[in-house]
Amino acid sequence: MSGLERALAAGKFVVTTEIGPPKGVSLEGLFAELEQVKGRVDAVNITDQQSSVMRLGSVATGKFLIEHGYEPICQIACRDRNRIALQSDILSAYALGIRNILVMTGDHPLLGDHPQAKPVYDLDSVGLLNAARRLQEGYDLAGNKLESVPDLFVGAVVNPGADPLEPEIIKMEKKVAEGAIFFQTQAVFDLAAYSAFSKAIGHLRQRVKILAGVVPLRSAKMARYMNANIPGVFVPDNIIGKLDKAGDVTSESVAIAADIFSAVKGMADGVHFMPIKGNHLVSKILDKLGI
Repeated sequence: MSGLERALAAGKFVVTTEIGPPKGVSLEGLFAELEQVKGRVDAVNITDQQSSVMRLGSVATGKFLIEHGYEPICQIACRDRNRIALQSDILSAYALGIRNILVMTGDHPLLGDHPQAKPVYDLDSVGLLNAARRLQEGYDLAGNKLESVPDLFVGAVVNPGADPLEPEIIKMEKKVAEGAIFFQTQAVFDLAAYSAFSKAIGHLRQRVKILAGVVPLRSAKMARYMNANIPGVFVPDNIIGKLDKAGDVTSESVAIAADIFSAVKGMADGVHFMPIKGNHLVSKILDKLGI
């Protein structure tokens, strides 16, 4: 059992953050950023070629995080690999000491820095969850028996701001049926929408743990960009207005994120920060919350 799984099972309100591997081979910058939250987060999510931009792999980065005293959550996206490679990466992650896996479909290559790359999508996120479940049962997707079996804490993603919400809940139910134990949500800004989502998944709450996503906003411009370009994310006008009027945008951003953290605490099992190279802001938010 991973440390993250133990913490959630014990009823702790967990805090996780996110890091993107470098576009290169040096991890100095990554660990310098993480040093700002060391000892203050329960686990660190490592993105897998986020936004279809080629970077160092999440599994390799996860191994280095373990060596530096962090507990990794290793993202594995379906976009770039067929089912053989995906299953192999899950086994490789486990062999390297990684116990937390976060499954996702992955953004299309057209959105990234190699738009000419061929998308694979041999499996979708539900299919990859099925593969992870089968591996833990001792078999690969072809029905071949494994010589030894991984024991993983497997998660998936969900968008509480999806409109309409019902298809998202149906897909979430499928993910739970295939073995997802925890969910990281898309960024939460609209608390009314998140409350509606929380009520809609009441029938699942005894089976899964929910980590509400929090993105520290750098500016009103960033908020408007997210509204225009990220499906299912809505930053309300009152938040944008606060950032527009703020004399100190960083302090206002920290205050907004701290308020969201406090508001979702009764509707989630933890918070997952997605700071986008901004773990210094996560540190400030935790300071403000007294964590």
